[in-house]
Amino acid sequence: MATFQLYVSTMPIQWFPGHMTSARKKAAETMALTDVVIEVVDARLPEASCNPLIRELRLHRQRPCLKLLNKADLADPAATRAWLDFYNRQPGVKAVAISCKKPGDAARVPALCKALAPHRDDGTKPLRMMIMGIPNVGKSTLMNALVKRRVAAVGDEPAVTKSQQRLDIGPGMSLVDTPGLMWPKIEFESDGYMLAASHAIGTNAVIEEEVATFLAGLLLARYPALLTARYGGDAGQLDAVGVIEAVAKKRGCLLKGSGGAPDLEKASLILLTDYRSGALGRISLETPASRAAMLADCAAERV
Repeated sequence: MATFQLYVSTMPIQWFPGHMTSARKKAAETMALTDVVIEVVDARLPEASCNPLIRELRLHRQRPCLKLLNKADLADPAATRAWLDFYNRQPGVKAVAISCKKPGDAARVPALCKALAPHRDDGTKPLRMMIMGIPNVGKSTLMNALVKRRVAAVGDEPAVTKSQQRLDIGPGMSLVDTPGLMWPKIEFESDGYMLAASHAIGTNAVIEEEVATFLAGLLLARYPALLTARYGGDAGQLDAVGVIEAVAKKRGCLLKGSGGAPDLEKASLILLTDYRSGALGRISLETPASRAAMLADCAAERV
């Protein structure tokens, strides 16, 4: 993927609601009683949506990980294939691309977990699984699909689940659903913007116009044809702010009494919604290659 410039002012995005401190402590306790960690990430930004605390906890307890790249139906298939290859080379990790909203995809999870914990095949103790991930990546949707009834609240706003719950999902299998866990400090600026664009961070922590401008810059660099197909014109002739203005023009977003000036705030929300819903097309915000390039750039800046 091509590189691109951040077309936004410096706005460090941080979001760590109070309940997450206690949720983090509880997760560490539950990890000791878990056989397999099911980590759900957003397939469009797998590393940016991967909480480093989860890896730290499971490695400390030496627990295998089933990494589910959820929302794969919204992600660029080529990027997803690259991420699966990247994760499946890591020891103790099995990565699979799914859409938790598809019952058939969710139904594969128990068997995949069993394969990661063969010592539980003796029937003496249940296979204990634990779902973890950041807010709004689909953990509750997966939980409901696995138990085949609504047991976890599902919503478009992040951090809907506030406490753990344990359920039996079949003979010899139990599952713990955990609240979405962010980490106290988002290290990389671009991660914050990707998380905000994908709605993993509460709207009170971001300025959506700036998030949309970041997203527009990324899309111009990597998916200009999708912008042109959705909003018309020639995206290649625009900058990031020009994309927002083009959205405003296409959707008739004008400020009242302004003589036809574009309503950039409303247009920004339209662009973000079109990306989040998949209306723009199948988009990935990062690949293993773009991630490596970003990390190298950050390391060079710190020297």
